[in-house]
Amino acid sequence: MAGRPGPGARRREAVAAAAAAAGGGRPFPRECCEGLGGLEYGQVDVTAMARLFGYVDVTDSGFIAAVFSIAFNPLFWNVVARWEHKTRALSRVFGSPHAACYCLGAVILMLNCVRSHCFTEAMKSQPKLEGLDCHWAYYSGLAILAVGTLFVISSFLALGFTGTFLGDYFGILMEAKVTHFPFSVLDNPMYWGSTAVYLGWSLMHASPAGLLLTAVVAISYTIAMLYEGPFTEEIYQQKQKGAKNK
Repeated sequence: MAGRPGPGARRREAVAAAAAAAGGGRPFPRECCEGLGGLEYGQVDVTAMARLFGYVDVTDSGFIAAVFSIAFNPLFWNVVARWEHKTRALSRVFGSPHAACYCLGAVILMLNCVRSHCFTEAMKSQPKLEGLDCHWAYYSGLAILAVGTLFVISSFLALGFTGTFLGDYFGILMEAKVTHFPFSVLDNPMYWGSTAVYLGWSLMHASPAGLLLTAVVAISYTIAMLYEGPFTEEIYQQKQKGAKNK
């Protein structure tokens, strides 16, 4: 019908009304906030937050699929890689550690394509944020995406295929730690570069859903790094001990 608002507009109106009703013009009692330095939540403007979440339907099937794919990918490759490190089952099945690593890398690449597709479809199915639907946000996002792509590609070139796709879990160890660019700029440039790509993509689409999903990407990678870092260090420590015992 011509004058009827769409579902995104109705959702934003409902959230804004709920935020206004929840506030009711009454501040929270000060004693409830003493643990946070006496902060009075009644003085905090929640309008911007309510407006942002008014654009995102977290119950949408496309959004849920994107969250699932984002969380699943690092969980999958960490579980499989640790299983391989413990059992060498994939190396036996594929005939060699290199062949097994290449097959796992191919699966990871396919999963990442699925994740990117779900991410993009989730953005398309939800409203844009008017404040980001402008030239400066688009070109800022493009610049961030370009920097992220630079980190991802340079990381891959520095590590090679097996170094990128968990070759050390297959016993394919590098001779020395990579310290040149982009690893001279920040740790885990592949993960942060990938996160920057999603952030830039979200800004280019003026998508609050994309920004929220980018936060999920960052959280998933952070958790993955907490598990991968110490485990990888342990693998190389075992290598050093073995070399000393020879």
